[in-house]
Order: sequence, then C-alpha cells, then structure tokens
Amino acid sequence: MRAVGLSPDVVVVTSRVFQTTATLVRSETEAFLIDSPVLPDELEILPAIAEQAQFSVVGLLATHADWDHLLGAYAFPEAALGLPESSAQRLRDEPGAAQRELRDFDDAHYVDRPRPLGLGELQALPVPGRLGIGEQEVELHPAEGHTRDGMAVWIPWAHVLVCGDYLSPVEIPMLSPGGSLDAYLATLDRLERLVAEAAAVVPGHGEPLDGTRALAILREDRAYLTALRDRGADAPLPLARRSKEQRRIHAANTAAR
Repeated sequence: MRAVGLSPDVVVVTSRVFQTTATLVRSETEAFLIDSPVLPDELEILPAIAEQAQFSVVGLLATHADWDHLLGAYAFPEAALGLPESSAQRLRDEPGAAQRELRDFDDAHYVDRPRPLGLGELQALPVPGRLGIGEQEVELHPAEGHTRDGMAVWIPWAHVLVCGDYLSPVEIPMLSPGGSLDAYLATLDRLERLVAEAAAVVPGHGEPLDGTRALAILREDRAYLTALRDRGADAPLPLARRSKEQRRIHAANTAAR
C-alpha cells in the first residue's frame, strides 16, 4: 500500500488490489476516512498511518456501496459510516450483497479476515449537501452512472476532489449493474467544474491526479461514452487504457448500454 500527502490535511492511500484509493481528510482535531483499502494488512496498518499524520478519525464516508469501498470499519470499528441516501437505499434493496461479494473475493484469492464485514451504524447523507468536519465543511455532489448510487466529495480548503469510481487513469468507465450511460455522462458534466478548480483529484482506482491530467481523462471518458452510445462495440477505447481487462469491461459496457 502506498501513502501520499496531497496537502497538510489530505493523505491518500492506494491498495495493492485494484489500486483502490482511500482518503484521510482532516480539519482541526477531526478527520474522516473516505472509502477504504482492500487487504487485511492494509486495513490493519491504517490507524497507525492516521496517528502518525495526527489525523483523529471520527467518521467514515463511502462514495458508493460497492464492497471494496465499504471496508473502513475494519480499521475504525467505532466510527459511523456516512454514505449518500442513494447508497443507503441500495444497501437496503440488496441486503447482504456487499458481504457476499467480499466473501467471494476472499475465497478466490485465499484472503483471511479477522471477522465478517459489519457496516455498523449507517448515516444516510442528503446529496447534494454539505457535511461538517471540524471548523470546515466538505461538499457532497451526486455521482451516479457507474452504479445507481454515489457521490463525489469536494474538500474546498485543500482544493481536492474525491470522485469515487470516475476519472480513473487505469480503468475505462464501467457501467456496473444499475449504472447508466446517460447518468454517467451527466456526472462527468457536473464534475468538470470541480476538476477545473482542483489541485488534485482522487479517483476510486488509480493514483491521485493533478487537475490538468484529471481534466484530460474526463474528456477521454466523455468521448468514449459518447462513442459507446453511438457506435456500441466499435467505440474506440482511450489510448492508455486498452489492456485485455479494459476490453473485457468494454464488452460488458456494450451489453449493458
């Protein structure tokens, strides 16, 4: 797991699996963890990383309800989990789905965890909206399309955007079950203004980006999705994201569009 400081108040860790990112954000004496790394040893060491950086984690946030973003309670079991109302509804509609998908991943990769996944206390957050942390507020912006739920988190005092599973340098746009091509394009439109203001953008998968590179990826993703809508399987993939796995995702997108 890699850790990088984007500002005195923002630290991002990147998992060895899926390059899933988790972001520690601080204001005064309070800190939140947004999303989560994946592997047990990464989650086990996360409190030490937070303590060393003097981040006192009082709450968890998840950008959406995919299982690999919901594991923060393994690191901070006393912290409540805040997530958008759309994600809270998804968890109610799909009881046990995240736990089953985590078990399937662990079984496939021979991963042992100290206990089953428990989500603990859930707080459904209105999105769009604001959430207080210390003396500051983060902004919560709708981000549906990859799935039927989701939010992006804007940290205004650090000019950092945590955008969930969008703007990835390693993965093309993915239309998961419940996702929507039109909703994905609408999310890119909403994010564009924030990306233009950002000093750094944290995608759900892949290294943190500066604003210029994130804006270039946004435009590539918009062009890909527009071509997917118009041309289906013949849509060209972004130049740097044409691996076998990305072609598999593209085939699934074609079927789902």
